[in-house]
Amino acid sequence: MTLVVKLGSSIVAADDGELRVDVLDSVCAQVAALEQDGERVVMVTSGAIARGIRLLGLGSRPRAMDELQAASAIGQGDLFRAYETRLAERGTRSAQVLLTAADIAARTNYLNARQTLRRLIDWGVVPVVNENDTTATDEITFGDNDFLAAQVAILLDARLLVLLSNVEGLHEADPHTNPRAKPIAEVADFSALAGLRIEDRTSAFGSGGMRSKVAAAEMASEAGIASVICDGTRSDTLAGAAAADAVGTRFAAQAGKASSFKLWLKYAKPARGRVVVDDGAARVLRESGSSLLPVGVVGVEGEFEAGDAVEVSAGDGVLGKGIVDYSSRELAQVAGLKSDRVRELLPHAADEAIHRDRFVLV
Repeated sequence: MTLVVKLGSSIVAADDGELRVDVLDSVCAQVAALEQDGERVVMVTSGAIARGIRLLGLGSRPRAMDELQAASAIGQGDLFRAYETRLAERGTRSAQVLLTAADIAARTNYLNARQTLRRLIDWGVVPVVNENDTTATDEITFGDNDFLAAQVAILLDARLLVLLSNVEGLHEADPHTNPRAKPIAEVADFSALAGLRIEDRTSAFGSGGMRSKVAAAEMASEAGIASVICDGTRSDTLAGAAAADAVGTRFAAQAGKASSFKLWLKYAKPARGRVVVDDGAARVLRESGSSLLPVGVVGVEGEFEAGDAVEVSAGDGVLGKGIVDYSSRELAQVAGLKSDRVRELLPHAADEAIHRDRFVLV
């Protein structure tokens, strides 16, 4: 089984952008020890942009996309070497793996990434995964790579996701502004967190925060993977989380595990448009797990092609996401029509607008 550990910018770099050598030393030592004890470990790291900012002497995080990508290009190699050197000193080999949101969103790329990571793991190599910020075409907002870490855990069917932060774990309030805020040791039901004020940022250089870590833990939980958010600046915290010791906040895995395809569809595949359905169609989608037929469609929003993912909504909001078998133009043409009439207008069209096997409730 595999353990995925994610290091945020607040762990990798101090507020001035300098590498936190003591933290990297500690975490890499724990990773090497876990590997030598038979645990397979994948590291997901942030900090390339922060490292590039430091090496360039910029002083603050840029806002322009080209500046962020250039800073990442400068920091990426230096950051990987920091991991590679420390792991090698302890007898553990590592490999750099760079992914983009497009790699996660495209099913073929997603499966190829899984095979590459599995091969590295089989060879006893620790993959060090980061977003390929330099070539990303969208905003660099993987949630400080928390989302990426959750996706890596899901595609590898990891046994545990450990999200290292610079605080002890999830608290009832922000411990940075409320020192009396009590830590939460365990979360079994994510709905119980609805009333908490969970902050968005953790450091001057990070783009995520506790909110994105909780969201990542919820993604993993739905995939049947337990998660721990804990303080990576403390020695042996990662080893403690791996051993199920009482460190940080532990999030329980859900008993019923969704399929890999539906987890990918729900969390990784971006929606290109929206299909609005009537109340009857919404009911059968929720309660019966049936396919969506054109007769149940009352509206089409946005432009998309057959094979794209679309949101499915009703009067009370978004209810799911699915892979559509019609383009937006075709579906608008046959919306509300029964199957025999659809065949007259589009003889080669699919019977279902969205097949039940390619639909997931959200």
